[in-house]
Amino acid sequence: MSLRVILASQSPRRQELLKKIFQYFEVMPSNADENIEVLPPAEYVEKLSKIKALEVYERLMDEDEMVPEVTGMKRLSKLFKGSGYASTEDMLVIGADTIVVRDGEILGKPKDEEDAFAILKTLQGRGHEVYTGVTLIHNEETISFSVKTDVHIVPMSDEEINEYIKTKDPMDKAGAYGIQTVFTKFVSGIEGDYNNVVGLPVSAIYSRLKDMKIV
Repeated sequence: MSLRVILASQSPRRQELLKKIFQYFEVMPSNADENIEVLPPAEYVEKLSKIKALEVYERLMDEDEMVPEVTGMKRLSKLFKGSGYASTEDMLVIGADTIVVRDGEILGKPKDEEDAFAILKTLQGRGHEVYTGVTLIHNEETISFSVKTDVHIVPMSDEEINEYIKTKDPMDKAGAYGIQTVFTKFVSGIEGDYNNVVGLPVSAIYSRLKDMKIV
């Protein structure tokens, strides 16, 4: 039977990146409670990714009427349920979480435009780190890891920050920016995996999948 791949995230950026590894996969956003204790950045994102992946995996074990979205495929629910693709016991769930860290402080998504301005003001003209934690659950095997990328931002004027905020791009992103968007003109360089900053370290995931003999 075919491997059933489930991405425990509704992020369109992660979906696009996962297509570099799998042509077809399902999207099931996690309903897990993400309010956990503060930990060192790497441990923090690994734990969050594991919480997300486990919640989806456990829900799939009890799956009945709910049919996830299938990226790259168009199927009616009844046809999907009746297919070998849906019934396979060979299943892989991928959970991920990304954070921006400045001077050891974890920066999440901005609460509002004022918060976005405050975050970007502290990031401009200096470097920071981006961590993405990933958890892979393949049947009974679970692997969690994290990847760090250093990002350097050029000095930005208040006017430039406000113009970027007007695009609404910062509002759904950790650290209040998307490196793959118009914000890229403010990025002077990175050290590490670019895809990791976007939201999914494709190369590291592929390497782990090879170790697990999945790909």
